[in-house]
Amino acid sequence: MATSNAVGGVVVAGGVVGATILADPEEASAVGASPSSRVSLTVNGTRRTVTVDNRTSLLDLLREHLDLTGSKKGCNAGACGACTVLVDGRRVNSCLTLAVRLEGAEVTTIEGLTEGDELHPLQKAFIDEDAFQCGYCTPGQILSGVGCIQEGHTNSPEEIREWMSGNICRCGCYVKIVRAVEQTAGRK
Repeated sequence: MATSNAVGGVVVAGGVVGATILADPEEASAVGASPSSRVSLTVNGTRRTVTVDNRTSLLDLLREHLDLTGSKKGCNAGACGACTVLVDGRRVNSCLTLAVRLEGAEVTTIEGLTEGDELHPLQKAFIDEDAFQCGYCTPGQILSGVGCIQEGHTNSPEEIREWMSGNICRCGCYVKIVRAVEQTAGRK
């Protein structure tokens, strides 16, 4: 018992913990270092080059590296749409999109929709139609609505609902959201 102790079912003896040899801090950090890459992309019209861990999502790149916090982290599993942004004009769940896969891409976030102090027409329509309550899903809803309009999926309220079904509003503002998209698409 002088050279080892049993504590909670784990034997600790002379620098070995649970059959793992403890390395010095430099060796441990070299072994545990995650691979990283440089990625250059255009975000809201500005070219950005960032070095990120290869596992970094676009959402985390936007929020943590570029301080663009408009896109929200809802479920972080692609089920709620709170993180929706446009990549090369197409809607994507930024929580599921690896940043390193976007070399040369053009990303538009809610912050990039305005023209100076002028709101995007869909942002104005959301205000006109009172299409939000808590506002948490609003950035993703607006970007998804912009994508829906650009893709031409606004021929009926049913079509809008279908094409925006990946965006959840926990407050239940769906009728007003559809009206805002219709207004912006010129259908109302």
